[in-house]
Amino acid sequence: MINFHVDRSSSVPAYAQLVRQVREALRIGTLRPGDQLPTVRSVVTSCTVNPTTVLKAYRELELSGLVEARQGAGTFVSGTLGHADPHVMARLRGSLARWLGQAREAGLEDEDVQALLASVIAANATPARRENAEGAA
Repeated sequence: MINFHVDRSSSVPAYAQLVRQVREALRIGTLRPGDQLPTVRSVVTSCTVNPTTVLKAYRELELSGLVEARQGAGTFVSGTLGHADPHVMARLRGSLARWLGQAREAGLEDEDVQALLASVIAANATPARRENAEGAA
């Protein structure tokens, strides 16, 4: 099961943080179809957010076809994102964790790491993705 967290210092709204966490968990295989999301009440308690915030996140996920609400049973994962081999993902995750350790030793903070990663992704984007990103800007 996923454990949500909300960064109050972030400019990203709390509901969007919850949605992003579910999408990321689906991409890396932490969540799979059939898995149950935490109850609204438990997310409210653990993240100290308003129930409306959690309901908005779950509704957005439902509208995108990633989860389904079952009356009286909860909210369950019904869709997938990404198709990477779980073994490959685990190996890459380990490599990334080692790299992050080196970045921390070099004095980089979370925002530094995120900026560095974003710049590398942008620099190595496929031509189609680069065109889409430039068109959106």
